[in-house]
Amino acid sequence: MTLLTAVFAAIITTVIWYFKDGRNHMKTGSLALMYWGASIMWFVDAVFGFAEKKTEYFIPSPAEMLNGFFLGMSVIALGLLIWLIMFLAVDSKGVIRQALHKTKKHL
Repeated sequence: MTLLTAVFAAIITTVIWYFKDGRNHMKTGSLALMYWGASIMWFVDAVFGFAEKKTEYFIPSPAEMLNGFFLGMSVIALGLLIWLIMFLAVDSKGVIRQALHKTKKHL
């Protein structure tokens, strides 16, 4: 489930990056790369899991599927948090800088 969750997040962010973020103001390319990296990591994990368990790997219990889904959602949330911090730190449009200058003038 973690692999599927990460792959869906990677595909969605890649499509958003390709069609909506032409000048890379939102830094969605970095978010897509994080999710593609997680997808590759879980693909390698799946290969080794299959090598160990053989066909049992494809018959997870409902509890294992739910745990995998929650882990995948946690990684997506962590990736969004890292992206948000990176996005705000870069401040490509200068919105935060302008807001800080306005508050300094009023003080």
